[in-house]
Amino acid sequence: MKSNKVVLLLALGTLMLIEPAMMLYDKQVETVTAEKKNTNAQKTKLSDSQIIKNLGVKKVANSDNDKLTAKYANIVKQQHYTWENPYIKVNPYENSPLTALMVFHTDKPAKISYRVIGKTENTTIENKVKGYQADHQVPIVGLYAGYDNSVEVTMTDQAGKKQVKVVKIKTSKLPSWISKFPIKVTVNDKSKMNLGSNELTVLNRSTKQTFAVDGDGEVRWYYLRWNQHIFEQLDNGHILLFNKIKSGDEQYNMLVETDYLGRVYRQFSFDKTLGKSYSGEGVSLVHHDVVEMSNGNWLLTVHDGSKYVEDTIAELDPNTGKIVKVIDFKKIFPESMYKNSKIKANDNTSSGLGLMDWLHINTISYDDKTGNILLSARNQDMIWSMNYQTNKINWIFSSKPESQWPSSFRKYLLKPSSGTKYPGGQHGVYILNEENNKLNVLLYDNNIAVTNGDKTQSSKFSAATEYQIDTKKKTIKQVWSYGKNLGKQNFTEVIGYAQRLNNGNTLINFGFKNKGKESNIIEVDAYGNQVFNLTITNSAKDMTYVYRAYRMQFYPDNYVFDATK
Repeated sequence: MKSNKVVLLLALGTLMLIEPAMMLYDKQVETVTAEKKNTNAQKTKLSDSQIIKNLGVKKVANSDNDKLTAKYANIVKQQHYTWENPYIKVNPYENSPLTALMVFHTDKPAKISYRVIGKTENTTIENKVKGYQADHQVPIVGLYAGYDNSVEVTMTDQAGKKQVKVVKIKTSKLPSWISKFPIKVTVNDKSKMNLGSNELTVLNRSTKQTFAVDGDGEVRWYYLRWNQHIFEQLDNGHILLFNKIKSGDEQYNMLVETDYLGRVYRQFSFDKTLGKSYSGEGVSLVHHDVVEMSNGNWLLTVHDGSKYVEDTIAELDPNTGKIVKVIDFKKIFPESMYKNSKIKANDNTSSGLGLMDWLHINTISYDDKTGNILLSARNQDMIWSMNYQTNKINWIFSSKPESQWPSSFRKYLLKPSSGTKYPGGQHGVYILNEENNKLNVLLYDNNIAVTNGDKTQSSKFSAATEYQIDTKKKTIKQVWSYGKNLGKQNFTEVIGYAQRLNNGNTLINFGFKNKGKESNIIEVDAYGNQVFNLTITNSAKDMTYVYRAYRMQFYPDNYVFDATK
């Protein structure tokens, strides 16, 4: 029998023949020179304490960011700027160019709101600062690039008296990494889109920079730090990203709590050397997804440092910077699933890491009400639910025949109703609602049979699909889907996402359309009518395809900027 190292080297050699975009995406790697081999990388199962040690989480200071915050805090305290003559700083943290910070003082408390005036109907961005204050710190987001923006600011005192003024804020042109990739909008019925007063569509790419557009497809926000996969809006209105601090760094290595202005509140590094143990590949230890728990901790999809990848989750306490719990799914599922994996090392339907990546967790969702977690395993064509505290499985949805499961697992298998399609290579599963043992979930079905998917339908289309699960009877039925009618032209071998919006519309990211040459974001109503259709031309070399598209508030109601805290 060949050693693991030989198998992996052969696999990676074969992968050099696969289309670069396919290989680069799901490997989530930057090629680096192999350093000292991690001794745990040949092991199968590790202790929880060893996994925590392998992750090597450290809280990292950001002195440049802190100096800027101290500068703005000093401006606030000096009270030199007034309503008539406010302090305005564009790109206040030097990594979010289409934002600005306005600071001024008033003798009496007042509340502030503003409007970034849009170029067309339904593109104005409106926000308000919480509460009545005398020292005003107004975070302005949603500016146009290369434009003399008109921002209408309203001040209302406690007696209800209003004063309104318009300030001009000029911004620089878009950088070439955005402008050289055309954004084409063919449908934009903004009266039917879910835009609210301040919502933009975030185009969170597989790697490099993230940006957001309005209903016209105009860029209204972008972020200069290179980011990989992670973009999670937290309860406090901040966002959680996984960054490279410098584009030349070997790995994406920094989990960063920031805001739309680019202020960094907390950041945590992960072990760099462990990622180099996979036959010379720099694998990012955090990958694909992060979710905030009700206790404020963050659940991360991670590598555990064993010979296998992407089959472990970890809970990070951001207050202490400590990993407080890990779940290694090699200890949950039958050994046969990873020891006898059907994945071929040179199979381009898998994620590019072959036998090591038997599970490939690409989504984690946490339910505050029940304490359950919902997960997606792309390389098993499977989704499942389990209780996070007890590790007890609630149900499994997989087309893997019942006879191939150990008898102890068969009671968890959901039985589909007639017309219900099994997903294949799916992404982005999360809970829509739950009532009276009926659980509705939404996912993006890539519809590619990786190991257990439906080979008769595989590769014919991709779709956003909603299922209803009877958790008591262990049955499942498909209740809504969109994408099949688009056929093979919108089939995506990898990546993708679906988001149910507040007005009942669904935003769908066909992120790897035409083998990654395009990302197609479509918003449809409940009846499948398109109200928004955007296509961005991609570069496989630069991995510019959209990993997930989100419709987000810029900024959320519970967000407060305060440089003095």
